[in-house]
Amino acid sequence: MTTTQNIKSISVETTHPPRRFAFIGRVTGTLWANWKSRLGLIILAFFVLVAIFAPLLAPYGATQDGFPRNADPSPEHWLGTTAAGEDVLSQLIFGARVSVTVGFIAGLLSTIVAVLIGLSWGYIRGFGAEVVNFFVNLFLVIPGLPLMIVIAAYLQNGGLFMIVTVIVITGWAWGARVLRSQTQSLRSRDFVTAARFSGDRPFRIVFSEILPNMTSLITGSFFGAATAAILAEAGLEFLGLGDSSIVSWGTILYWAQNSNALLTGQWALLFAPGLCIALLAMSLTLINFGVDAISNPRLREGRRRRESAATERKTR
Repeated sequence: MTTTQNIKSISVETTHPPRRFAFIGRVTGTLWANWKSRLGLIILAFFVLVAIFAPLLAPYGATQDGFPRNADPSPEHWLGTTAAGEDVLSQLIFGARVSVTVGFIAGLLSTIVAVLIGLSWGYIRGFGAEVVNFFVNLFLVIPGLPLMIVIAAYLQNGGLFMIVTVIVITGWAWGARVLRSQTQSLRSRDFVTAARFSGDRPFRIVFSEILPNMTSLITGSFFGAATAAILAEAGLEFLGLGDSSIVSWGTILYWAQNSNALLTGQWALLFAPGLCIALLAMSLTLINFGVDAISNPRLREGRRRRESAATERKTR
């Protein structure tokens, strides 16, 4: 009897995968079904692979010099060389590491801060909520770029850690306000009321009952924060407020501006890193379309109706 029960339990486990894997498969399928998010995933995967395998893909070292200065594109240097005699293509490949790393780390930290503040702010009431509301509105009213410039000016020579810190300090407020609004709408639901009457603590209610129902919204907030972080990192490096000794797309633009790249005909020094920054930011924005489809069933239903209508037209 015990052997029969074990066989049945094994068959049930093999025929019914865990819910976690089913959820991951459903999310991946929804993202891949949307052509915009599919294109974004392909572009993002390309830049991530370039960043990982940069030493294998780059023809030269990131700071290797000794080549002819301000050289035009050639078979040896596909995008030419810089004013310091460095290969532009190699710097472009190694620069992907900084942009991808800063984008994901700063985006993740900004999202974590936004989740902690937004969910707590949406659940609590009274004087504590008013205090949090004051600070959030303060960060929302102050323009982001001037605030980043002021903070970066005081924290100069801090390397990538300084850039990530500046982006996190200035980039959490908008996500916190969005999550607070959703938390307030979920706070009055029956399952939250039941958990409150059962004696659960507010911390457990917020992070065990409310948080799982906001996964898609938090994911969308992460991609938005990562996009802003990539653009902010490039902007700070371009303004010379970062670490100019590292090789990133922003520092390539910074040194290109200092060496008057346009006047010397080195268009690749400005066009190539700018295009990479735009494509990487665009990939995260395109993935957000798929995240919207996960959180909004109407978008999935509309896509299915269009696909069924197209199938019917083909059969006719």
